[in-house]
Amino acid sequence: MFSLLCKTLPLKNHLNYSNNNLKIRNISLTLFNCKQTIDRSKVPILNENDLEEMFVKGSGPGGSAVNKNSNCVVLKHKPTGIVIKCHESRCVEDNRKIARAKLIEKLDVIENGNESLAEQKKAIAEKKNAQKEWKRKKLESLKKDWIERESSFKP
Repeated sequence: MFSLLCKTLPLKNHLNYSNNNLKIRNISLTLFNCKQTIDRSKVPILNENDLEEMFVKGSGPGGSAVNKNSNCVVLKHKPTGIVIKCHESRCVEDNRKIARAKLIEKLDVIENGNESLAEQKKAIAEKKNAQKEWKRKKLESLKKDWIERESSFKP
C-alpha cells in the first residue's frame, strides 16, 4: 500500500588498536530516515471518449454576471454514470480541470477503495497524528515525573 523512501547514513566504526590486534570497540548501526510516499500507480486514467461534458449557467454569489454566463461544467462519466458539477471559478477552463480532477478522485475511490489516494493520505495523517499524540503523552509523563522528583527533594 505504501512505499518507503530510505536514506542511509554512513556506518561509523570506532577502532581500537592494541597489541597489534585490530579490535572493533563500538559499531553504530545504520540509521534510516524513512518517509512514506503515496502509491499513484493505480490511479485511473480518464478516457475523453467516456466523458460527456456540458456547460450550464452558474449560480451563487456574483450577481447577474454569474447568472448569465455558462461557465459551470457538468461532467458525466458514461460507464459509471457519475456526474460532477463544478462552478468553483469564473473561468470555464479552470472549471473543466477541477471537474476532471474531482472525477478522477471519485473513480479512484470506487475502483481502489482502501488503496485510493484519499485513503492513503488519510492513513498517513492518522499515523502522523498518533505519533504526535504519543510524543505529547510521553513528554507530559516525563514532566510529571520530573516535578514529583524535584518536589520530593525540597525540605
